[in-house]
Amino acid sequence: MKLVSIITPSFNQAAYLEQTILSVLEQDYSHIEYIVVDGASTDNSVEIIKKYESKLAYWVSEKDNGQADAINKGFARATGEIIAWMNSDDYYLAGTISAAVKIFEEHPEVLLVYGNMLAVDEHGKTFNTLNYKQLTLEDLLCFQIIGQPAVFMRRSALQITSGLDPAFHFLLDHHLWIRLAQQGKILHVPQTWAAARYHAEAKNRAKAADFGREAFRILDAVAQDENLAPILAKVNRRARASAHRVDARYLLDGGKPAQAISAWMRALFIHPPTALARLNILVSAILNLLGLGKLRSAILHNRKAQF
Repeated sequence: MKLVSIITPSFNQAAYLEQTILSVLEQDYSHIEYIVVDGASTDNSVEIIKKYESKLAYWVSEKDNGQADAINKGFARATGEIIAWMNSDDYYLAGTISAAVKIFEEHPEVLLVYGNMLAVDEHGKTFNTLNYKQLTLEDLLCFQIIGQPAVFMRRSALQITSGLDPAFHFLLDHHLWIRLAQQGKILHVPQTWAAARYHAEAKNRAKAADFGREAFRILDAVAQDENLAPILAKVNRRARASAHRVDARYLLDGGKPAQAISAWMRALFIHPPTALARLNILVSAILNLLGLGKLRSAILHNRKAQF
């Protein structure tokens, strides 16, 4: 039976942390090494962690240098052949880990597997199901997004990447997927494995405008990589337009519809098919400017899981 290491980075998410922990501990797969890395939370997160410490392989509460640093600490402690992280406001669905292990056993050539994902609100109510598709390295370079909570990796592949780059704070997971896909095959599994929680304090809402800026930093880093640069060159216009489209999407989430429209128009100018594939971003931004927020939300959520 393969050992699976799960890391939960935690910081002041006590309202959701217990559900996250239980979603790991109550899986039907018993060979789990669970590691919780708390960043010196000032709410009652530590009390919640202590409640379950007998079932944890390791936990710590100390100041760190952000999410990537916390997760990398967990990676350094992990000994499982399969590894993943689950943020302290997200959670696994029942049977997820055993399903992921089965896929790795059936596909020894695969380095990373990912399932589909629910989008839930602060109360755990589902408002969208993100159904992904099989992606290539070129797709990842063009910011086709994978839901991080539904991702599992081989530790052997992760070790080659040296983990998360602490210079990235918002699209740090996507940057890692690119480096993993550079090594070998990634595989989509048409099963719903996890739920990502969207709430006011989540960084994809609270710091939404920073995500777009980081997309361009990822492209700059890829362009400087001698192995990835030739692949990027093949899809350069699509990739650059996709970065602007990501920027537009997050600016919209950050309450900046006028800036979102400008970003979407830049995508349209660079590579029209990329922008037009997410015409709903433009429409919803216009509706937001007109004060039709509820209609805008309905249009934005009625979409495929891509950026």
